[in-house]
Amino acid sequence: MKKSTLWSLRLGFSGRQASKIEALGIENFLSNSFDSKTKKTIPDFLKSEPKTLLELRAFRSKIRNGSEEEKKQAQRDQRRTAVELRAWWIDKMRTEDFPLRQKMTAFWHNHFVSTVQKVKVNHWVYQHHMILKENAFGNFRELCKKVVKSNAMVRYLDNVDNRRGKINENLSRELLELFTLGIGNYTEADIKNGAKGLAGLGIGPEGAMYRRAQMDNDKITYLGKTGNFKADELVDIIFEQRNIPYLLTEKVLKWFVYDKPTSELIQYYGDYFREVDFEMQPLLTKIFTEEYQKDNAGSKIKDPLTYVLQMADELQMYKADNMAVAFFLQQQGMDLFNQPNVKGWDGGRSWLTPQILLQRNNASDLMCRGSFINRRGRGNMNGQAQMRQQQVDIKLTWDRNLKSKEIITSLTDRLLFQVSEPLQKDLEDVLKYDFDPKSENADQVVLRLFNFITKTPEYQLI
Repeated sequence: MKKSTLWSLRLGFSGRQASKIEALGIENFLSNSFDSKTKKTIPDFLKSEPKTLLELRAFRSKIRNGSEEEKKQAQRDQRRTAVELRAWWIDKMRTEDFPLRQKMTAFWHNHFVSTVQKVKVNHWVYQHHMILKENAFGNFRELCKKVVKSNAMVRYLDNVDNRRGKINENLSRELLELFTLGIGNYTEADIKNGAKGLAGLGIGPEGAMYRRAQMDNDKITYLGKTGNFKADELVDIIFEQRNIPYLLTEKVLKWFVYDKPTSELIQYYGDYFREVDFEMQPLLTKIFTEEYQKDNAGSKIKDPLTYVLQMADELQMYKADNMAVAFFLQQQGMDLFNQPNVKGWDGGRSWLTPQILLQRNNASDLMCRGSFINRRGRGNMNGQAQMRQQQVDIKLTWDRNLKSKEIITSLTDRLLFQVSEPLQKDLEDVLKYDFDPKSENADQVVLRLFNFITKTPEYQLI
């Protein structure tokens, strides 16, 4: 596999950016990616959704006092909006010229987990998503402060139930365990005292806000410091700790390059992260430019998102339904906006269970026939609606002027991180030496070769 194609997959979702990486060089490609803008216009499908506590109460009152059918319809509408939110984000991933911001947003999405299923207010989940997207390349400490004070997060981690005399520790615990320091770098007393500092932080008009009557204003000792600390001060104290950089640098390395990064790499990049005061842009630049120079292809299993979007791009399935893509991701265990728990998706080998691999092979068969599951108008993401297939035009790029072995090489150069001798023989058995690229069925034969390639173990790795 060409290095530019490998890094197009790592910094995006397909090989589509390979030519840009070759033309610009990795540093200029990153610079363009960092300069990408975020549109803040609220999507149409969210405009009628409840956005404030007042609107939410009015909506719930309407459901409570409505007929049984009206209640069911309201629930269907909310589920439909949640599906459209997924499809809207997938469209951004598929169409942007520099998709690294979307890839980084997906990283934060799995770091600061907040699900539709738990939050139940689509607009708050969207707000949370936009915080991650707008600050994707910014300062980790400042992003952490913004996330902790988002309506989605205080709802998701039950801080709406955290008040003086009735402390809920969920947000305080995950702030330390999963968002910043990691297990072993704090005490249970820190969790309890942090929860006191977060008491009274609940839903607000545009973001979470403290309610004076519910605040706990006792002095607390938190990670060795004593005072009357609230959300921002708690985060600042966390970022003074010696081990603060390493949890995040390990997760960044796992998300983009290695399923099992070495402890030396984690410390090396973590030390640099502290030097640049937890700014993401210089950290990412250092990681990507330095790791780009290494021979590290095949060090990471493709997640379902990269798998399906690469397939769709290779087959030029530009009209494939994004809701169908979202449904495939749900089947694969990568349901956007609905991770299985606060830890997020495990990644690594969890993306290659026998069931997931079978689903990938079935999807490849379908897509190579120009078919994709289309669920539009057929129930919801969690129902057992009858499926029907969407038929779309497909076209695989290959050169008819090449001989069979050259065609195999041209495909494997962009699809496989390595080709062993036994695999090469298998590929030559599919596309035989006497293959005529000018024949009427040549496209179908090469498509059969492509389908075979996508089912190899090597195709599952980048």
